[in-house]
Amino acid sequence: MARIFCIANQKGGVGKTTTAINLAWAMATAGQKTLIVDLDPQCNATSGLGFSPAPRHPLLVDAPLREGILKTNLDNLELMPGCRSFQDVDRLAKGGMSQGALLRQHLDAGLGIYDSVFIDCPPSLGELTQAALASSTEVLMPIQCEYYAMEGLTQMIHVIRDVMTANSGKLTFGGILLTMVDPRFELTHEVDSEVRDFFGDIVFDTTIPRDIAISEAPSHGLSVLAYAPRSHGTRAYIELCMEVLERD
Repeated sequence: MARIFCIANQKGGVGKTTTAINLAWAMATAGQKTLIVDLDPQCNATSGLGFSPAPRHPLLVDAPLREGILKTNLDNLELMPGCRSFQDVDRLAKGGMSQGALLRQHLDAGLGIYDSVFIDCPPSLGELTQAALASSTEVLMPIQCEYYAMEGLTQMIHVIRDVMTANSGKLTFGGILLTMVDPRFELTHEVDSEVRDFFGDIVFDTTIPRDIAISEAPSHGLSVLAYAPRSHGTRAYIELCMEVLERD
């Protein structure tokens, strides 16, 4: 069975897509057959790997799912591109089936060849994110090291727990990831301490630094690992990958 990671946070700009791309790239580099599923209507995971959004989302096209999956320029890493069609987004979120059933049907039956699947979610707690949570085995939540880092997390945790209860333990808490960390600022240390005190061991030891290479890489259609192999960001995502593999 693949480990299916839902990358989720109701806030935007916390590093969800960045984490999906770079962690998936690191996992593929480590030999894991890996897929990124772009469920965000902004399609940043798709463009960040150098592709254009699909005219229809592959999950909704009446064709074998494999036909809608794209090969990236890294062995072991493939992409299910996103779609900007509001109609498709609405159908993915609501559909005619129980919440999450459409996604789960495809992920369970059509994607068994993968070791790891990363679902990049929109910045919301809406039906699309809840469907992705219901289709996943683990939820990974990036949190930016800023003043409002803890804002809204209680609501997010409640949604995750509701999905866990409804799916009889299929979904687990994969971890909380601190992103955009700058050790020069006292606020960074305060947020780090507060998050670890509150959430304990589910917070990853690895943190993701503020690094210009991480910000520049998507404009080249690459992960930071390929764009700047010796950068601090690359080192951080490799360490995160190792930590995720150790938690398997």
